[in-house]
Amino acid sequence: MNTGPAIAVAVTFVWLGMVLAISFIEAPLKFRAPNVTLQIGLGIGRLVFRALNAIEVAFAVVILVVIVTASTTGHLPVSVIVALLIAVAALAAQLVGVRPRLTRRSDKVLAGHDAPRSNAHHAYVGLEVIKVIALAAAGILLLSS
Repeated sequence: MNTGPAIAVAVTFVWLGMVLAISFIEAPLKFRAPNVTLQIGLGIGRLVFRALNAIEVAFAVVILVVIVTASTTGHLPVSVIVALLIAVAALAAQLVGVRPRLTRRSDKVLAGHDAPRSNAHHAYVGLEVIKVIALAAAGILLLSS
């Protein structure tokens, strides 16, 4: 029995659920809570996203291992592999290209300085949308194959 596709389904949907819950529900709502200042919201957000990203990296590693293993046995369709690789690439772009800029801005705000709004936040959200679409597509394709 090949467990690679089953592991990929589980990891894909858990990863998708975490991104949806944190990025699209928790993150925007925390700033609407009573008495949550920008500094408090940013501090919480940094902790939450650091944890989310660490888990996402672990999920990406599992996905890459499944892809490598499945590529030798032919148990994953190419469309699934492409969708999963898009999700992993979006995560890598967030961590390497966008998070450092967001961190620099939030460091300034947390230190009490005024920092101009950053387009990096829009880039991060755009990559989150790409990741969500890729994970949803991969999960659906995995279930239908």
